[in-house]
This record gives sequence, C-alpha cells and structure tokens, in this order.
Amino acid sequence: MILELDCGNSFIKWRVLDVNKVGASAEGVVGSDVALIETLEALPGLLLTRCRMVSVRAPEETNKLIAALEEAFGVTVCCAVSSREMAGVRNGYEDFERLGLDRWLAMLGGFKLAAGPCLVLDFGTAATADFIAADGEHLGGFICPGMPLMRNQLRTHTRKIRYDDAAAERALERLSPGRTTVEAVERGCTLMIRGFVLTQLELARAYWGDDFTVFLTGGDADLVWDAVPQARLVPDLVFVGLAMACPLS
Repeated sequence: MILELDCGNSFIKWRVLDVNKVGASAEGVVGSDVALIETLEALPGLLLTRCRMVSVRAPEETNKLIAALEEAFGVTVCCAVSSREMAGVRNGYEDFERLGLDRWLAMLGGFKLAAGPCLVLDFGTAATADFIAADGEHLGGFICPGMPLMRNQLRTHTRKIRYDDAAAERALERLSPGRTTVEAVERGCTLMIRGFVLTQLELARAYWGDDFTVFLTGGDADLVWDAVPQARLVPDLVFVGLAMACPLS
C-alpha cells in the first residue's frame, strides 16, 4: 500500500493506494500530524510499504512529520522537490525553487491530462492560477487570498462578524445579496473568487483562443464549478503530479 500526502499550510490531505485496486482505498483530510498518525493507525488492515509527499510547510515541520511516519509505519518517505523542468513542463519562475511545490505538481498533472495548453486553477488557503502552453512552457501565474483567508481576515478585523461553519454553508445555498452578515460575507467572498476565475479565463483566451483545458482543484473548487462549465474538476490533481515527481517502482 502506498500513502500519498499533500501537506498544505492549513491541512494535510491523504490517501492510501492499494496496488491491486483502482483508485484510493481510503482518503481524508486532517488538521495535524497527530491526527494523521491516529487516523492511519485506526484503518483496518493497513500495511504501508511506501510513502510519497508534497509539503509547502517549513523544512522543520516537514522533517518532523517524516520522522513520525517512519517511526509509526517503518516506511521511507519520498518528498517531491522543485525542478527547472520535468515531464515536458518548464518552470516559468525566474527562481524555480520559489514556485510552490503544490502548484508545480498540479501543473505537471494538468499538462499530462490535457496533452496541450491548460489553465490550472487551485482553490485552497490561497487561490492560484497557472498557465501552461502547448509546448510545456509555464507562462506564469497569479496568487490571491482564497476563501479561508478572506473569511478569516474579515472575522479577525471586524468585531461584529462572528458566525460558525454551518451558518457559512447555509449562506452559500444562493448568491443573491445577503440579508445577514454571514450571507453578505460568504457570498461576497465567493463572488470575488468567481471574478478571479473569469479574469483568468479571459487571459487564457487571449493566449490560446478556445483551444485550452481548464482544471479546477482544491478544497473550494466546487464554489466556482458552475461558473466554469467547460472545466474539468480534478480534486486530486496534485496527487497526479506527485506520482510523476516521485515514481515508486
């Protein structure tokens, strides 16, 4: 069994692959290293043989998790690293090591699935956009606050904005002007994210006309799904790239 990990700034997304089955045999999202180990240890019949991960955390945090995994399950952990070029994709950053690893892997996965020019839109703590041309050249991208950051900034700096996650979910059942604070905040932030998406689509059309593939990924991708009906929703796009960056044979 192979354990795959996507260690973001806020959460750890994980899945277990059984080499004898198609797709993940178990998967989930946790908020801490301890929760990850406890969740995995509770899985019946878990027998990990290999592990690969991508982490955008500080090196000390990443190394601490690697040590915990090795101690708990006796596996060697393969970590994705930055690269100037891989699988036909050329990193477009002036300093290629400064490009976030999660973005890099999502680009690798997107280019592989598209087999042509593509726009990769990722909605997590931050919202990101990356443009990859038909020849694999990364043309650059954009980063803006995602829903969690926008929501938390308003909650932190505006005294009267207080509501729980259940209220936030209910508020997004429609996008008409809000008649409560939670509706106004949640719907306003969602419309900002959608505006970001529409701008990226305009730029992509300026590059490639209508001949490109749009990928949506990340935990909040469903918030813009109906605004981009032609897009491919691939929640595990980073894992597609991770398998390319860390092949385990």
